Amino acid sequence: MTKFQERVFSGVQPTGTLHLGNYLGAIKNFVELQNKYNCVYCVVDQHAITVDQDPKELRSNILEVLASFIAAGVDYKKQIIFQQSSVPAHSQLAWVFNCVSRIGWLNRMTQFKDKAGKNKENVSVGLMVYPNLMAADILAYLATHVPVGDDQKQHLELSRDIAQKFNNDFGVEFFPQPEPLIYGSATRVMSLRDGSKKMSKSDPSDFSRILLTDDDDTITAKIKKAKSDSELIPGSKEELQSKPECLNLINILSATTNQSVDQVLSHYAGKEYSSLKKDLADSLVQVISPIRGEINNLLNNQDELNVILAEGTEKAAAIANPIIEEVYKIVGFK
Repeated sequence: MTKFQERVFSGVQPTGTLHLGNYLGAIKNFVELQNKYNCVYCVVDQHAITVDQDPKELRSNILEVLASFIAAGVDYKKQIIFQQSSVPAHSQLAWVFNCVSRIGWLNRMTQFKDKAGKNKENVSVGLMVYPNLMAADILAYLATHVPVGDDQKQHLELSRDIAQKFNNDFGVEFFPQPEPLIYGSATRVMSLRDGSKKMSKSDPSDFSRILLTDDDDTITAKIKKAKSDSELIPGSKEELQSKPECLNLINILSATTNQSVDQVLSHYAGKEYSSLKKDLADSLVQVISPIRGEINNLLNNQDELNVILAEGTEKAAAIANPIIEEVYKIVGFK
C-alpha cells in the first residue's frame, strides 16, 4: 500500500466577517494542528460564488479571512495560506471529479437539500456539485487529514468515495483516503437566539452571533441577551440535552477556557444564567479582543496581505501542479 505523507487541508469561505463558530469550529484548530502537521489552509472563494456575491465585497472578505487566520495565530511563514481561485489545479481536478462522482451521491448530500430548500430547480449547478470541488481541494494536495465539523462529515465521506472510485477506475493507488479530524465540544457553535440552529453569517439577527470584529461592549451585550430560560442551570449532561441554548453556552465556555464540559457544568449547576453569561462574556472578550486588534492592524496594510496571498499561492501551486500533471497522464490527457 502506498504510504502518503501526512498533510492537513482545510478552508474557510469568504462570505462575510468571520464569527465565533468559524473560530472555535475551525481556525482555533488550525492553530493547534500546525504544531503537528504540514498544513495547507485555503480561502475558498470559488465555493463562495455558489450563491450570489457582490464582487467588491468578495475581494474585501478574502483579505479579511486571511487577516483572521493570521490574527488567530496561523503562522503563514511556516504553513501555506492562499486563495483557492489562484491555483488552477482546484478547478482542473474538480472537472475530472465531476466525471468520476455520481449524481446519486450528490443527491444524497443533506447540506445541498438544506441550502436549496424548495428552490432546488433554480439554484446554481455549482451549489450541487461543490462537494466535488471540495474533494478536489483536498486531493489536489494528497491531503491525508481534514479538520471537519459534524455538518461536513458527509462531504468528506464523498471525497473518500471519489478518491477510491478514481483509483479503482484507473487501476492506480494515487489518491489517499483523507481522514476526519474532529476537535472539542464546540466544533459546532449554535445560534445565540436558537440553540437548534448553527451560528451563521446569514441569520437576520445580529444578536445570533459573535463576530471576531465585535468590540467588548457588543460581545457583552450579545451574551447578556442570549436566549435562556427562567430555570436554574441543570446538573447533568442528560438534562442539558433538552436545553439546547444552555448546552451551547456551556460548550462555548468549555472551548474558550480549555475546560471539559463536565468541569464547566459542575461549576454552574444549580446557578442562575446570569452567572454563566457574565463569565462567558468575560472569557470571550479575553479571547476575541487581541484577535480583533490584530485583524484591524492587518487590514490597514492590505498590500502586505496581498503579498502573503501571492507567496502562499506559489507554495500551494508547487505542490498541486505536479499532482494534476500526473492525474492528466492517468486519465489520458497527456
